[in-house]
Amino acid sequence: MILFPTIELQNGQCVTLNRGNVDEPTIWHVDPVKRAREFAAAGAEWLHVTDLDAVTDVGVNNELVQEIIRQAGIPVQLAGGFRTMEHIETAVERGTGRVVIGTAAVRDPDFVKQAAKLHPDQIVLAVDVYQERVVIDGWRASTAFEPMRFVREFSTAPLAAILVTDVDNYAGDSDGSVGMISMVADAARSPVIAGGIADSLDDISRLKYVRNIAGAQVGRALFNKSVTLEEAIAVARAMPAETVAEMI
Repeated sequence: MILFPTIELQNGQCVTLNRGNVDEPTIWHVDPVKRAREFAAAGAEWLHVTDLDAVTDVGVNNELVQEIIRQAGIPVQLAGGFRTMEHIETAVERGTGRVVIGTAAVRDPDFVKQAAKLHPDQIVLAVDVYQERVVIDGWRASTAFEPMRFVREFSTAPLAAILVTDVDNYAGDSDGSVGMISMVADAARSPVIAGGIADSLDDISRLKYVRNIAGAQVGRALFNKSVTLEEAIAVARAMPAETVAEMI
């Protein structure tokens, strides 16, 4: 399972969200570019960056994001307000490894399917789930879509992955998080990345045994130092004991 250390940007700063509220973030006084390099040095294969200002339509952090892409040393998976093909093309041309599309996928599914055809294995579908429904616009608006039915809409698109974020867990209600993501992963034809749930080494250990979970985002736990990235990667890469026994 691949871990995606995650940097969320707001007003040029690294932040994490409290109970999913973009208006009351926890600000981490660290250099985002330096932190990206540190994640790469710790063994990360990918870096996930979310431009929260772009998500909420209050601005962009384009220059900072570009500097992270230039200096990270590992491919970057970028999220934040991708709603036009031109925006996607620009990001890819500037070196973005993967582009994450969420709100636009709900409003125009064909847009995502076309983008995936033009950029196979570079488009990630974001599915944010709160109270068993897909939410959009930075988690501020609920839709009528059930997550399992929604991901089946994209079963034939050549997506790089589907990023499923459990907003319930961000909001302080983690009961059933693994179960929900497991059901979505089972319904998906593309590999699934789990978001909003990997807050401990135990969480990572549980996720790696879920069918079709190919990766997990880790953000808040790295910034508050409840886990180190080296520890998390070791758990994610560890082979099951029974598999090791078979090899002896």
